[in-house]
Amino acid sequence: MLKKTLAALAIGSALLSTGNVMAADYVVDKEGQHAFVDFKISHLGYSYIIGTFKDIDGKFSFDAAKPEASKIEFNVNTASVFTNNAERDKHISSKDFLNGTKATFVSTSVKPTGKNAAGKDTADVAGDLTILGVTKPIVVKATFLGEGKDPWGGYRAGFEGTFGLKRSDFGTQKDLGPSSDAVEMYVSFEGVKAK
Repeated sequence: MLKKTLAALAIGSALLSTGNVMAADYVVDKEGQHAFVDFKISHLGYSYIIGTFKDIDGKFSFDAAKPEASKIEFNVNTASVFTNNAERDKHISSKDFLNGTKATFVSTSVKPTGKNAAGKDTADVAGDLTILGVTKPIVVKATFLGEGKDPWGGYRAGFEGTFGLKRSDFGTQKDLGPSSDAVEMYVSFEGVKAK
């Protein structure tokens, strides 16, 4: 009888401790500039324009043992666009294109997909991308880069991801021809665990 009672207590304790394991909450490291949203788009079919957005923030919850429970929210101030040409940046941020608005991404699901050639965990992160007030579903091919303590007493987790989009899916913008409709996106960021 004592053995059964001890076994029941052990099982109960294990279940309780498992139930208490929760994803940690992180804030994207905006202050340290450890977040990047870069893009590549054809210029009239003759070359490529490569740029980035300098003003990014967001938050996410993550547990490496249960990545499918992860959630992420990301915000990009499109007026912070930088392509190494001030006049072009001003034009991209005008009503012809992004209209100085905020772009947002909110995840809806995370599906682990295995490991890449470097042995890093990968996942398909589905979510809703909103640009110019238009919301479309996308899938980000994401890679978990690692986690651990930093030199300043914090704890970090880092990721990268790629996805594509079509400018024509997000409302009326200046038409630059079919070769300039597709945009390649690259995202990389670190989050600092909330205290």
